[in-house]
Amino acid sequence: MSINRVVISGNLTRDPELRSTSGGMAILNMRMAVNDRRKDQQTGEWKDFPNYVDVVIFGQRGESLSRFLSKGSKVAVEGKLRWSEWENQQGDKRQKLEVIADDIEFMSSRGEGGGGGGGNYAAPAPGPAPDLDEEIPF
Repeated sequence: MSINRVVISGNLTRDPELRSTSGGMAILNMRMAVNDRRKDQQTGEWKDFPNYVDVVIFGQRGESLSRFLSKGSKVAVEGKLRWSEWENQQGDKRQKLEVIADDIEFMSSRGEGGGGGGGNYAAPAPGPAPDLDEEIPF
């Protein structure tokens, strides 16, 4: 058995790029900076070192999210890893590892660090709190 799940949170390093396949499927590409906290051996202080992660969102979800995300947006992403390999025009082999997002959560409000409005995109916003004074029917 193998498990391919990843959860990351960080900030977008640039505005997401929305494009479409020849068949019309939307593809949203974005890059996130995800910090790794390590101790600096020279100073003894803890520092954040960024890791840059490419994230891809397919279909209508990507198209919708493109209107709310921008450089600096803080998001959490859950998805799976996908590795690709290809040759460029010069014949050099290239490869990359990216996250194919299944779920995105906005972690910054509209005023902080770009777009996003707080809350989970994949699930609808919760409704009003239930009235706990009502009698439970069981």
